[in-house]
Amino acid sequence: MPKWPQHLEGVGWSLAMATKCRGGVGKLRSGLPGTRAKMKTPAPGRACGIVLVLLSLATLQTLRAQKNDIDIYSLTVDSKVSSRFAHTVVTSRVVNKASTLQEITFQMELPKKAFITSFSMIIDGVTYPGNIKEKAAAQEQYSAAVARGESAGLVKATGRKTEQFQVSVSVAPAAKVTFELVYEELLVRHLGAYELLLKVQPQQLVKHLQMDIYIFEPQGISFLETESTFMTNELAEALITSQNKTKAHVRFKPTLSQQQKSPEQQQDTVLDGNFIVRYDVDRTVSGGSIQIENGYFVHYFAPEHLATIPKNVIFVIDKSGSMRGRKIQQTREALIKILGDLGPRDQFNLISFSGEAAQWKPQLVPASAENVNEAKSYATGIQAQGGTNINDAILMAVQLLERANREELLPAGSVTLIILLTDGDPTAGETNPSRIQKNVQEAIDGQHSLFCLGFGFDVSYAFLEKLALDNGGLARRIYEDSDSALQLQDFYQEVANPLMTSVAFEYPSNAVEAVTRDTFRLFFKGSELVVAGKLRDQNPDVLSAKVRGQLHMENVTFVTESRVAEQEEAFQSPRYIFHSFMERLWAYLTIQQLLEQTVSTLDAEKQALEARALNLSLSYSFVTPLTSMVITKPEGQEQSQVAEKPVENENRHRNVHSGHTLFRYHSMGDRASRITGGSSADPVFSKRRGWRGQAGVFDKLYSFPTRLGPPGPLHPPHLPYPFHRTTWGPTLPDVMSQTTTAAPHPAPIQPPSVILLLPGQSVDRLCVDLKRSQGPTNLLSDPGQGIEVTGHCETEKAHFSWIEVTFKKPQLQVRASPEHVVVTRNRRSSAYKWKKTLYSVMPGLKMTMDKAGLLLLSSPDRVTIGLLSWDGPGEGLRLLLRDTDRFSSHVSGTLGQFYQDVLWEPLAAADDSKRTLKVQGHDHSATRELKLDYQEGPPGTEISCWSVEL
Repeated sequence: MPKWPQHLEGVGWSLAMATKCRGGVGKLRSGLPGTRAKMKTPAPGRACGIVLVLLSLATLQTLRAQKNDIDIYSLTVDSKVSSRFAHTVVTSRVVNKASTLQEITFQMELPKKAFITSFSMIIDGVTYPGNIKEKAAAQEQYSAAVARGESAGLVKATGRKTEQFQVSVSVAPAAKVTFELVYEELLVRHLGAYELLLKVQPQQLVKHLQMDIYIFEPQGISFLETESTFMTNELAEALITSQNKTKAHVRFKPTLSQQQKSPEQQQDTVLDGNFIVRYDVDRTVSGGSIQIENGYFVHYFAPEHLATIPKNVIFVIDKSGSMRGRKIQQTREALIKILGDLGPRDQFNLISFSGEAAQWKPQLVPASAENVNEAKSYATGIQAQGGTNINDAILMAVQLLERANREELLPAGSVTLIILLTDGDPTAGETNPSRIQKNVQEAIDGQHSLFCLGFGFDVSYAFLEKLALDNGGLARRIYEDSDSALQLQDFYQEVANPLMTSVAFEYPSNAVEAVTRDTFRLFFKGSELVVAGKLRDQNPDVLSAKVRGQLHMENVTFVTESRVAEQEEAFQSPRYIFHSFMERLWAYLTIQQLLEQTVSTLDAEKQALEARALNLSLSYSFVTPLTSMVITKPEGQEQSQVAEKPVENENRHRNVHSGHTLFRYHSMGDRASRITGGSSADPVFSKRRGWRGQAGVFDKLYSFPTRLGPPGPLHPPHLPYPFHRTTWGPTLPDVMSQTTTAAPHPAPIQPPSVILLLPGQSVDRLCVDLKRSQGPTNLLSDPGQGIEVTGHCETEKAHFSWIEVTFKKPQLQVRASPEHVVVTRNRRSSAYKWKKTLYSVMPGLKMTMDKAGLLLLSSPDRVTIGLLSWDGPGEGLRLLLRDTDRFSSHVSGTLGQFYQDVLWEPLAAADDSKRTLKVQGHDHSATRELKLDYQEGPPGTEISCWSVEL
C-alpha cells in the first residue's frame, strides 16, 4: 500500500497525468495515491478537432501533478468585490518538464452560488476559449463524441459550500499551458456578515503565488477579518491587509521558503485549505443604500436597531426509525439549545412524528422558563422508531396555528413559523409528494411560513424545496457530521429574529425597468434584502425609493434617494472595480430568482421562466443549470468530458461527509455554521467509467510513551510558540522546580487539572487539581481584560469536559469540547476540528490552532489563553495561561484568585514537602508532588511542583 502523504494547500489545484508515447501499452503510477500515468500508442490517422464539454459547474480549483514533471510556476487569484458582487480570476501557468506527452487535469473548487463566466487554455501561444451554449446543444456534441467511442467523463462532486470544476488537456514536452477561469457571485449577508471563500491547494511549491482581494463598499466597511485553515506564523508574514473607510485590500504572497511544510520536507507545501475574508458594512435605520453604475442600480436594505417581532413557532420533528442513533441524538441536542434561545414574548409547541403525529401540548404555550424547561425534558425523551408521516405532521401544525388564530391567542403583530426537520421521504399516511405539497399549500394559504430542513441525503431535497418555497419559506440541507446539531442551531438563528413583514420596494415607474423581485414576506435580523434594476433611457438626476413594511405594532415607510452622478463617479476606481459590474449583478440576481421561481410554478409558466433565464445566461456568458461551456481542444485529442452543475437533489444517495477530511490523495476542510473546510469527493479518472467520485476518511493516530523516573537536572520547560517567550522567575533549590525525562512505567504520572504560572513568585509553577468542584465553575473573570473563562472539570480524571471562553471585545465565545471547538460571534457559529490548522485574525483578537491541537487566543494587550486537546496520560481538555502579568486588579474566579494577593508561608522545618499558600486571606495546603507537564504537548514532561487541591 502506498503511504498517504500529507498535502499542501494553495489556491486551488492538483495535477493528474497520463503519459502517451509510441510503443506498447503499459501503466505507471505516480508518487501521489490515486494518480495514474498511462502510456498508449495514439490511434493512427486520427487528427480531428475534438471538443470538451463542461456542463454548468462551479468550484475553486486544483491541479494534480507528478512532482518534477509538471511545474506550476505561477498561480494568481485576483478577486474584486464591488458592492458585494465578486468577480474572481484564477490564472495558473504550467510547464511540462517531462520528455513525454503529459495529460494535465486542471481542477477547481468554487462557491456553489457562483456562475462560471469564462474559461480558456493557452497552449504554446494558441488560445482555446470556452463558449457558452444551451445545454441541449452542448449535450448533442457530447453524445456524438461518446457515439464515436471517445472516452467521456461526468463530474458531480459537491461539498457544503463548494462545487468542483475540472478539465484535462494533453501537453507536449517542454510546452507551457496557461489556464484561466473566471467566476462571479453575489455575496449574501448571513448572520451579520458577508463571506468570500477561496480554496488554496496547489499541491506543490509555486515560484510565483499571489492572491489579491480588493473590496469596495460605498457604505463603508464596518469590520473585516480573515481566516485560514492552512496559515502558519511564518505564512502570516506574507499576509498583508490594508483598509480605509470604503476600501480594503488583502494580499497573500508567500515565498518558496514560506510555502515549505518543514525543513525536512522542503519540496512539500503547507498550503492546503480554505482562505476566507469576512466583512460587513456600515448601516443605519433608513431605507437602505441605492448604488448606481453604468445605467443599472442595486438597492440594499438591512436597517439596524429594529425591535424583534414576537413569533409563534411550531417545531415538527421526524422521529422515524431512520433517525435512530446519532441523528436523533443531535436533533435532541439542537432542539434543547434552540428552546433555550426562544424570546420571552414568543409562543411555541412541539410536534414529533413517525407513522403518526403527536403534539406536546394541545395549544401554543408562552416561552416561559417553566414551559421551556418542560419542553426540554420532552425533547430529551424523543425516541426514533416507525415510519414517516410528513403530511399529517405539517397539517397538525397548521391546525394548531389556525385554532390559536380563531381563538385570538396569537399576539397582535406576531409572525407564525413552522420548522420541519426530516431525514427521509414520506412512507406513512399520504405518501404522494405532489399531493402532500398541494395539501400543505391549501392548508397554509399564505398565512404562515414553512421552513424545511433535510437531514442527510436520503430525503428528496426537491420535494422539501418546493414545499418550503410554495409557503413563503426556504429549504436547507443538514449534513450528517459531528456538527449537525450546530447546523440546526445556526439555521434557527437565521429565522429567530424577524424584524419586518410584508416588505415592498417602490420606485418611480418612469425611472426604472426590469426590476428584480421587490416584495418579501419576512426580513430577519442579520440578513439583507436586495433589489436591482435598469434605469430608463431618460436617467433621472435623483433616484428615489420607498420601502414599506410592518413592524411589530405599526406600519412603516422608509424613504431614501441616491444622486445618479455621484454614484456613477464613486465606481471609477479600476483597481477595485471591474467594468459594468452592476449590470452583471442585475443579470446574476435575475437568473437566480427566475430559477427559484421555476421550482413552484406550473409547466407552462415554468417554460417561460426558463426561457428568460436561458437568454440571460447566454447573453451574459453564465454557466448555469440551463447552459454549458464547450471548449475546443487541440487537434488530435480524442477525449471529451462533461461536467454538470450539481443540484442538491441529485446527491441524495451520495454519502457526503462534509466537514471532515475526505480525500484520495489530498486533505480538505469546509467552514462552516458549520465545520470549517470544504468536503468534496476527489474525482479519479477511469478509462472505462470516466470520472468517478471517490472519498476516503483518514485519521492519524498518535501513541504517547509514558515518562517516569527520578528528577533530572534543573531546566525551564520549552513551550510551543508563543509560550517560548515566557520569562521564567528564579527557582527554588533541589526539587523545588526540577524537570526531568522519565522512563516507561506501568503507573504513569498524571497531569494536574491546570498548571499556573505565577508572576513575581519564587515558585514559578503551581499545579492545581479541581477535585471538589461540582458542575460548571467560574475559572477566570477579569472585567478589566473583558475575559471570562468557565469550565466543567471531571473531578475523577482531573481534566475538563468543556471549557468556555467569552470575550467582550470583540463579542465572541469559544467553547471547547473533546470533539471540536465552536466559535460563536454575532449569533453565527463555526465548528473546528482539533488538530486542524486554523489562523483567524479579527479586530482585537487572533485565534490560531496547530496540528498538535493547541488553540491560542491572543492579542497584544491581553492575557493569552490556550486550550489544548491533550492525548497523553489523563487525556482530555487542558487550559494554559500566558502573559498573566496583564491581568487587572479585578481578576477573580477559582483560578483567577491566584493572580491577586498570594503569599507563601515559610517551609515547615519538619516536612519540607508541605507548605501553606495564602490567597486573599484563605489558607491552602500545598504539597510537593511529581506531575506531568502538558504544556509542551504529548508525551509531556515530568516536573516537581507545588500541588493544591480545590
